[in-house]
Amino acid sequence: MRALILWIALFLPLLGADMTTLTISVKSPSGKPVEYASVIVKFVKGRSAAKLGKKIRKEWELRTNQEGYVKIPPIPQGTILVQIIAKDYQTFGQNFDVDEEEKTLDIKLNPPQPQYSAH
Repeated sequence: MRALILWIALFLPLLGADMTTLTISVKSPSGKPVEYASVIVKFVKGRSAAKLGKKIRKEWELRTNQEGYVKIPPIPQGTILVQIIAKDYQTFGQNFDVDEEEKTLDIKLNPPQPQYSAH
């Protein structure tokens, strides 16, 4: 019985993945906040274990507030994909390595590229 309790005490913390709370700031090239931008965050790879039989949510789709911020609830640490779609800006997409309990990502969106024709 003591061996079982010792095993649980040693290995139970390893079952749950380390989690990160993300804050994402979305700004224009001039530094103004981009409000109501669509932000998609997906866990790509890393340590993601089920927590005592519960599934951990690994994907979020939110919108920035009027100050250009969005706060993502806890997501497993590792590599995450951040995609941002906003009217009048180029779509942004990039992988980030996250290994902290709290992290803030500052993202500047670029203006759209002019269209061209190959004909």
